[in-house]
Amino acid sequence: MNALKKLFGGNTRQFGMIFALVALIVFFEIFTEGRTLTSGNVINLFNGNSYILILAIGMVLVIIAGHIDLSVGSVAAFVGVCVALFIRDWGLPWYIGVLMGLGLGILIGAWQGFWVAYVGIPAFIVTLAGMLIFRGANQLVGKSNTIPVPTDFQYLGSGYLPEIGPKTGYNNLTLILGLLGVAFVIFSEIRSRRNAKALGAEVPEVWVSVLKLVLVCGAILYATYLFATGRPGTSFPIPGLILAVLILIYGFISSKTVIGRHIYAVGGNRHAAELSGVQSKKVNFLVMMNMSLLAGLAGMIFVGRSTASGPFDGVGWELDAIAAVFIGGAAVTGGVGTVIGSIIGGLVMAVLNNGLQLLGVGADLTQIIKGLVLLIAVAFDVYNKSQGKRSIIGMLMKNFGRSSEIKADETTQTKEVISRGI
Repeated sequence: MNALKKLFGGNTRQFGMIFALVALIVFFEIFTEGRTLTSGNVINLFNGNSYILILAIGMVLVIIAGHIDLSVGSVAAFVGVCVALFIRDWGLPWYIGVLMGLGLGILIGAWQGFWVAYVGIPAFIVTLAGMLIFRGANQLVGKSNTIPVPTDFQYLGSGYLPEIGPKTGYNNLTLILGLLGVAFVIFSEIRSRRNAKALGAEVPEVWVSVLKLVLVCGAILYATYLFATGRPGTSFPIPGLILAVLILIYGFISSKTVIGRHIYAVGGNRHAAELSGVQSKKVNFLVMMNMSLLAGLAGMIFVGRSTASGPFDGVGWELDAIAAVFIGGAAVTGGVGTVIGSIIGGLVMAVLNNGLQLLGVGADLTQIIKGLVLLIAVAFDVYNKSQGKRSIIGMLMKNFGRSSEIKADETTQTKEVISRGI
């Protein structure tokens, strides 16, 4: 037990979601007779869930700030159909269409953020109205028809890293990407140890860091092997690459920047945060605008994957994104959560859904099981709080999560959070 505490940062509960994810993978690998960890299935799993994971990144910031966004599916569908029309009817290049789609997402987010931040209407009501408005706008603009997109645009949602260099039997770019990931993890661990030593904090024993690196780097290398050895023409998917970049960017923003700490402060105790100089209206406006921006990106990725925009795109996406965030350890009351935790929560739901499909379980029973998993995860979070314990979060990106778990319940705690960021 002491070894586990050292390995997982002094609290073995921190690896709960990681353990659940690994346990699910092992379970389905056994009972599907090895079909879960095949190259084709892993690639399809990432392609089929990347847009939900992107939504989860934005949703976790919204929930940390103490809000919720029910409109993301409708916003994604509306942006998707508009971009398809921009390209088809206006003759715009696909990349201009993408930029216009991102701009449209920002405008929608600014519209909803204005009502939440400056008018004071609860985000639940604003985004419920937005869900209805943009669902209707999607069907009105697209006339309830499917609108195809060109091949170049499809690459955004269903493309793969190209083949370069000599033929090795593997996708060389995927191998390079995997090695870069390993190098980043090693560099982060070394930097973490150096910073802890410089600050006079307790430095984990060498064997703890080595074992952690072996486990994490081993997982990265195995995933790299699966992606690099898929059927001809496949490799690491472009949506997965976009997702990886977003995880790094938003993980850094949420834990290493002033605005990130302000989001946690507002979600933990808005009045205390305001007394400490935080502009809560600005924070609320930004998280809502950012959510719609990512929703627009997710909608375009889905349209690229499905090769056309349709009237029923985005249905139920908001529920999947919210479930991923709460399963990943975010608190219902706000102030707690991490980007990496929401990704792990999304992967838990994705693996669960994929594994049940491989086992031939019907959609009705699958929905029941997913609902029970969400209920149990939130119940466990509530139980931990009643016992004065932390929520379960991922540990793989410990540096990202360390600052992110601060919950500003008191004014003095909030001031400490803000002062550390200034």
